[in-house]
Order: sequence, then structure tokens, then C-alpha cells
Amino acid sequence: MADPRIAIVGATGAVGQVALQVMEERSFAAQSLRLCASPRSVGKRMRFRGQEIVVEETTAALFAECDIAFISANGAVSRELAPIAVQQGCVVIDDSSVFRMDPAVPLVVPEVNAADVEAHQGILAIPNCSTTQMVMALYPLHLANPIKRVVVDTYQSVSGTGAAAVAELNEQAAQVLKGQPAQAEQYPHQIAFNVFPHIEPFMDNGYTREEWKMLEETRKIMHAPEIAVSATCVRVPVPIAHSEAVHVEFERPMDPQEARELLAAFPGVVVTDDPQQDAYPMPINAAGHDEVFVGRIRKDASHPNGLAMWVVSDNLRKGAALNAVQIAEELVSRQALAPRQRV
Repeated sequence: MADPRIAIVGATGAVGQVALQVMEERSFAAQSLRLCASPRSVGKRMRFRGQEIVVEETTAALFAECDIAFISANGAVSRELAPIAVQQGCVVIDDSSVFRMDPAVPLVVPEVNAADVEAHQGILAIPNCSTTQMVMALYPLHLANPIKRVVVDTYQSVSGTGAAAVAELNEQAAQVLKGQPAQAEQYPHQIAFNVFPHIEPFMDNGYTREEWKMLEETRKIMHAPEIAVSATCVRVPVPIAHSEAVHVEFERPMDPQEARELLAAFPGVVVTDDPQQDAYPMPINAAGHDEVFVGRIRKDASHPNGLAMWVVSDNLRKGAALNAVQIAEELVSRQALAPRQRV
């Protein structure tokens, strides 16, 4: 097909802005690009490949003039706009949690399950950012030695909440350093110089929705419904990039060096693992990069078939914008855009 016509809904948000950067860096071939946002942002100008594009209102007529729409706003926006876009013949790549566990919606990390894009019925979903980087580290190991159980503790940056949370972290840090009380609006507690194990609402079983997503999404992406997952998700005072301590139980023992070699050979993964030289992944180094960085790979002292590792990735790039753009690239390369049907 000809180069697709693209729309980005939520273009002025943190992920939308990174999506523009990613498309430019990857020389994504788009016939046209429409930028959409909330009414307060309509009329703003954004730059792409040296040109200014005016932010528009999101309408059914606009979707009818596009082939692919990235929606990166919030669940309510996705729930309202995605069906409208599909009705107008536009394929949706959605960043929210609304459609992820819908059996009819592929949940895709292209390095892991790219072929799933061919089964879409108009909507495709990208996973939660913490799930994405974890399955990137798990999948190449799972192919060689099936995984039975995963225990993961995440250390998630404030940009996962949005630009307002990043601003609040900066403001609170300045307030605390001046001896002033920190004002919390985005979170239930002060985030500057603090951590708390609370990302998304708590469920009746004691887990948060963020933690439960990691269980459900991992199984769906990896086509492995039998994998047991237990997660504790923690918000930390870091602007960009999530970190995870991942403990994996396999069917049989796996040597750490074998794991390093499997991970180093997997697309999109970089192994940084030389603790004696203080070399291990850190969010300050992962921010702004596309890869998932893995280090501290070692035998799990608590189980003969276990490994422990440390996984870090930019949550705005591979955790969101990059993954969405890669899905679009797969749709085009596989000629998997649905036939356009107007109403």
C-alpha cells in the first residue's frame, strides 16, 4: 500500500511528543500527519521534520482521512474515540488499558508477538510500560527454558503518570531543599525524596491494578497462560525510565552466562552486566534510549531453577511511543491494515 496517513490523538502529551520524535528518528514513511489533542490545545503548533503542524480537534471526519491513529490520552478518551475511528476505517493503536485484555484486541510487543497484529479487528493495544520491558527480558529466556514463575518489584518513574507529575517532582524537590513543606497533588504522598508502593487503585485481593496488569498482560503477550506472576509496583522520584528487579523460576536450571548470551542476541535488548566495574543498568543512562537494558544477572539463591536480574527501560519510548510506532511498522510491512469501509 501507499505510505499510511497518520493521526496522533494526545499529540501534546508526554507520549505524543515522544512519538513524533520516534517517527522522525526512524524515518517513518507517512503520507500525511494529523495532530490532535484536547480543546485547550487546539491551535497549538508542533514541529515535525522541520515543518509546523497545527493541532486539530479530533473528529470522525478526521479519522475518515487517516489510515492509522495513535491514541495516547486516557481511558475515557480511548473508550470514546477508538470505536469512532474504527467505524471510519482507521486502525487504532491504543496506549490505554481499556482494550488490552479484550480477546479481540491484539496486545503487542513486536519483538515478542509481532504476528498477532494480523489478527486485529480495528484496534490494537500496547501493554503497560512496566510489562513491556519485562517481557522483552523474559521472552528470549522462555524460548530456551520455559518460565514457571516470576516475582517482580518495579521502581517506576513519575513520567509514567504524566508531565504534571514530573513538574511536581521538581517543585517538591525545590520545596524540600528550601526547608518548605512539599505540596502533593498528583500523588497521595510527597514523591520527592520518597518512594511508595502504590501505583493505580488497590483491588480487593491487596494488589494494585498496575500489579495485576503485569500478570494478565505478560500471559497474553507471551501466549503463556500458565506463567505465575507476582508484582509489587513502587513509585520512585525518578523523572524518566522504569527499573525492575525480576526473579524468574524456570523448568530447569539456567546458567547466568547462557541467559546473558540469549538476551544479548535478542533485538532491542542490551546487556550491561559487569558489577565488578560498577556496570549495570540505571535509569539515568536508559532515558532517551530505545533499548531495554538488563544486568545483575545471577543465580537466584532461593531456588535451584531460578535467576535474578535487573531490567531498566525508558517508559516513554519502548514503554509507549516506540512500541506503538513499531506496531504501525508491522501493520504496514505485513500489509495488515484492514480494508477501508466507510459508513
